[in-house]
Amino acid sequence: MTQAILLRLHRWIFVVFSIPLAVIIVTGLILSFQPILQVAGVKPGSITLAQIEGYLAQHDAVGKARGLRLDHYEKTLSIAGAGPDGSVDIDLRTGGEADDDSWLTDLMRWSRPVHEHFVFGLEEITKVPIVLVSTICMVFGMVVGVFMGLPRIRNTISGWHKATAWFLLPLLILSPLTGVFMALRISFAADLARAQPVPVLEAVRMIAQKHDLSGLQWIRSRAGRQMALVTEGGARYTYVVSREGLKATPTNWPRMFHQGDFWGVWGGVMNVILSLAFVLLLVTGMWIWAKRTFRRRRRVRQPIHAAPAE
Repeated sequence: MTQAILLRLHRWIFVVFSIPLAVIIVTGLILSFQPILQVAGVKPGSITLAQIEGYLAQHDAVGKARGLRLDHYEKTLSIAGAGPDGSVDIDLRTGGEADDDSWLTDLMRWSRPVHEHFVFGLEEITKVPIVLVSTICMVFGMVVGVFMGLPRIRNTISGWHKATAWFLLPLLILSPLTGVFMALRISFAADLARAQPVPVLEAVRMIAQKHDLSGLQWIRSRAGRQMALVTEGGARYTYVVSREGLKATPTNWPRMFHQGDFWGVWGGVMNVILSLAFVLLLVTGMWIWAKRTFRRRRRVRQPIHAAPAE
């Protein structure tokens, strides 16, 4: 009886939240490729301090820039707070202004807010954190599945569903769980003190003293601090940039795991595999539920034949 109750609870959690979970999983799969493309696109020595100084002198002579962003797979440098439109995109291959973003960049840019805040602003309309609630229920549903006991693995749709869930169980639970930690701002690291920011040009020069600028991902303000993200040895590290110099931030373990910011491209590859596993689990789970539901309805609708007369 207990196992039947757990099975029903597990099933209905994922049926009720199937649509938001499908959106979260698909956009998560798309975003899993971003660290792979970024890390793979870093070419040591390809970007120098003189290059960035020249771009800033040309497009931000008055020093009003608020940040920089390097897309290594697009080979573009974006200067936030410069130009008549508030941002200037530079093609690093030609040195001129970049054309419109490619479909890949547009897809990544669209996926992130959808992944974090659902779609069409529904979180603002309903005043319910749909992504957070759905992800918590996802973790709870997976824990319920664990308490259902060890499965019998067979070469069936149900067998694939169970095998995928059990063979990747620790990583499958950690992925949404770290997403919940990020949404609740739980980092397991000490809070950083606020620091006086410096002009972007000065920040670039400070970073160039200790790091290859070819690995620079971005410089921007976050939570009242000027931050820089740099790729080194395939991993990505965050620094606070201030008058006191560069200071490495404590490792945010949930963010590092959830975004695949470790082991170079392999962290991203792990997230791609996990995202595909979630797709398989959701599709097979819904298939099993639909098959059982329609089979039950078919049985109810079957006519009851009268017993033959003696």
